[in-house]
Amino acid sequence: MSYIEISNTNYGFVDADAVAKQGVDLHDKYVGADPYPHIAIDDFVSPSILEACLEDFPKAPDSDSESFNRAQERFKTSYNPDHLSPRVRSFFYSLNSRPFISFLENMTGIKGLIPDPYYLGGGFHETKTGGHLDVHADFNYHPVMKVERRLNLLIYLNKDWKREYGGSLEIWDQEMKGCVERVTPDFGRCVVFSTNATSFHGHPDPINHPNGEPRRSIALYYYTATWDGTKRGFTTQFKARPKTEDKVDWMVKRNELMDDFLPPILARNIRKVAHKLRGPAS
Repeated sequence: MSYIEISNTNYGFVDADAVAKQGVDLHDKYVGADPYPHIAIDDFVSPSILEACLEDFPKAPDSDSESFNRAQERFKTSYNPDHLSPRVRSFFYSLNSRPFISFLENMTGIKGLIPDPYYLGGGFHETKTGGHLDVHADFNYHPVMKVERRLNLLIYLNKDWKREYGGSLEIWDQEMKGCVERVTPDFGRCVVFSTNATSFHGHPDPINHPNGEPRRSIALYYYTATWDGTKRGFTTQFKARPKTEDKVDWMVKRNELMDDFLPPILARNIRKVAHKLRGPAS
C-alpha cells in the first residue's frame, strides 16, 4: 500500500482531504530532522504510476532538456515534463496541484508554497554510469517568477538499487565537516527537504550499476513570494568534501566576482563568450 493513494492512476489525482491530514501527521518528524528539515518516505505513491514513468521515460534529449558534463555534475540530463506522455505529464501536474501543495505546507510548516509551471531545473533526472552530482546548496531565486526557492521533492525510480551502486543522496552539515545521512535512491522512495544557503546535499559517489543502469528520479521544486531587495540571488553553490578530490567550482566563483565588480552588461557579455568557448555539454 502506498503512503499517498492515487484515486485515478491514469491522471495521478490525489484525495485532497486525506493528503492534507497526512501532512499534519509528518510535521514534527520533518521539522525536527538534522541538520536541516527533511524526510524520506518509502512507497510514496502507487507503483503503477512509477511504472508508467519508467515506461515513458525519454529515450533521448529533447529541445528543453539540459545535459551536464563537468567536474561538479557529470553525465546528468534533466527532461522537462511538457515533453512527456499525457499520463506522466498529468502526474507531474498533480504534484503541482493545490491538494498536494496542502500536504507539503502542512508537513513543512511553510505556507504559501508556489509550484513551478516552468519546471526550472525540475522534471525527470537521469545520471548515467560514472556520473555524479557533487555536494551543493541549490540556487535560491526563480528569475522568471521572481520568487524564493524553499523546498525540494525527489521521487526515485530505481528498482533493486543497492548502496554499492553509488548515487545515494548525501545530506551534509552546514559547516561541510561530514555527511549526516545517506539515502539510497530506492524505487518509490520520496525525499523532501527545505532549501537555503547551507542545506548541502548531493550524490557524489559515481553511478556504478553492474548492468549499466542509470540513476533516475523525479525532481520538483517549490517557492514562496518572500523575495525582496535585501536578499541576494545565487546559483548552485558546489562544495568540495574534506579529504576528497572534489573540484572547486571556479566558474561560479568567477561569475559571482564579475557580478559584484563589473557593470551588468559587461558581465553578461563575458559569460556569453566563455560559454561559446566551452561549447555545449555532452
